[in-house]
Amino acid sequence: MDTNAEAATGPATFDELVIELRGRMDTLSNSHKKLAQRVLSDPEAVAFMTVSELASAVGVNEATVVRFANGLGLKGYPGLTRLCRERLQEQAQLLRRFDNLEHLAAEGAGLREHTVALDQANIARTFARIDDAMWESVAEQLAHAPRVHVMGLRKCHAPAYLLSYLLGMLREDVSTVDASAGSLTDELRRVRAGDCFVAMSIHRYSRDTVRAAQWARQRGAHVIALTDTAVSPLAVSAHDTFYIEASSASVLRSMTAFTSLAQAMTGEVAHLLGHRVRATLLEEEKLLGEFGVYVSDTAGE
Repeated sequence: MDTNAEAATGPATFDELVIELRGRMDTLSNSHKKLAQRVLSDPEAVAFMTVSELASAVGVNEATVVRFANGLGLKGYPGLTRLCRERLQEQAQLLRRFDNLEHLAAEGAGLREHTVALDQANIARTFARIDDAMWESVAEQLAHAPRVHVMGLRKCHAPAYLLSYLLGMLREDVSTVDASAGSLTDELRRVRAGDCFVAMSIHRYSRDTVRAAQWARQRGAHVIALTDTAVSPLAVSAHDTFYIEASSASVLRSMTAFTSLAQAMTGEVAHLLGHRVRATLLEEEKLLGEFGVYVSDTAGE
């Protein structure tokens, strides 16, 4: 077989490799699935592993590693490590920019300074990984889909509620799927083909969120995932996936980048909807005034 011709059909970038592996995951053998999961979850380490080191780390033989790489249309194992190293190079400039912030904590700064440094890095790294075309496509979905359903449970409930609330200020037919009081199936019944379904979850992944995203895709909805790594079960069901950095200075993972992404995405949607947003917000303000929702600015005068 002509290996050069075979290589031409394989992924040319790490992002293409991620798509290829996710698409094949259900059909891979157990040993190849272990290798795929290691590549997706830790490309930084794989980039500098030898064949024998990766085989040992995953618990397979070296020939299996080579067959895995060849089966992807790559030029053997070196082709696989090349894509992983190129991924590292793409991130290198951004990582250097925030090295001084993270060293701040290592050199004796307090928890508050460490938290600020990590959250700044989380936001920057998250946005650096976003493809422009995907960003525009997702904004179009959120702006123009017949309905938008947003789901995030437990820790992800807060950013899910925020995204749903902000979108609801800009357009009609936005709902939060919170599965309260056993209502998940009732809420999913409202999902239709052509709708947009946003699912948020990080490790450990909520079973209900994962199953709901799978069901929404089968239903014909456009699924958008906000999650932490490429091995997340949400990524399998999603048409578009945002990988969110959640590093924290404490035992509780940070949701700051989730919040920042929700804010930025709704800003993009507002831009797309243009003058229609102004009319919607004016109507909202009128209702808020009529119902006296907020304390009057002159209450203390």
